[in-house]
Amino acid sequence: MSIAKLVSVAKAEVGTHESRANGHWVNDSKYNRWLGRIPGYPRDGYGYPWCAAFVAWCADKAGMKALFPKTASCAVGVSWFKNKGRFSAYPAVGAQVFFGNGGGTHTGLVVAYDADTITTVEGNTNGSGGAEGDGVYLKTRRRRDAYVYGYGYPDFVGGSVSADPDAAKYGYKHAKTSKVAEPKPKEYEPFPGAAFFKREPKSPVITAMGKRLVAVGCSAYKDGPGPQWTDADRASYAKWQRKRGFTGTDADGWPGKSTWDALKVPKVS
Repeated sequence: MSIAKLVSVAKAEVGTHESRANGHWVNDSKYNRWLGRIPGYPRDGYGYPWCAAFVAWCADKAGMKALFPKTASCAVGVSWFKNKGRFSAYPAVGAQVFFGNGGGTHTGLVVAYDADTITTVEGNTNGSGGAEGDGVYLKTRRRRDAYVYGYGYPDFVGGSVSADPDAAKYGYKHAKTSKVAEPKPKEYEPFPGAAFFKREPKSPVITAMGKRLVAVGCSAYKDGPGPQWTDADRASYAKWQRKRGFTGTDADGWPGKSTWDALKVPKVS
């Protein structure tokens, strides 16, 4: 699979949130549930920070699971790349970036860089810079910030592009700035408005929506989905809202713009 696929998979997750309880985000996401139980953590083992699990999940979905460490530990990830001789102080497209003391504090994926900044997709972080992570975000960081520890270089077939002057020793090409070409985005159905659903419409858009809900693991259907809006559609959509971190009346099954846009319902021709 291509680096473009990895970047696309990661960016598609931006906006995904972990679960919330008692007014706080609780480190329970589809990424650490995918990774599995880690002994010593509460709540059946899913209460651990999941930034590293997010990177491993993206690699798995992009068909590159052997190229990244499958771990919840940033420190283990640093060691994994260093033991392979594939760790650099310079960014590269598709590299796993590590932050904090010894790289053990936080991690993400580099999707672009220039002379001064890196653009990353990071799990278990937030948009405010606060201590409590809540979801997947697209971030821009200063390359030379002391918080940036270094970069693990996956052994991509055909290499990648890197700001490292010695990029060739990793099988990469040196470039001072770079972006990876991404697949052309698909066209998606625009949000038709809340009133559309409350009219109990019959439309191919409802079928397309239902198929997406099934695809993301939020099906409450016994039959279908089909073009007629039903209670099963509403129950399925409520599952999707809860998966996005909404609770209570915010997860009542009536679609809203933010969850609709995140669902990416394919354009109905």
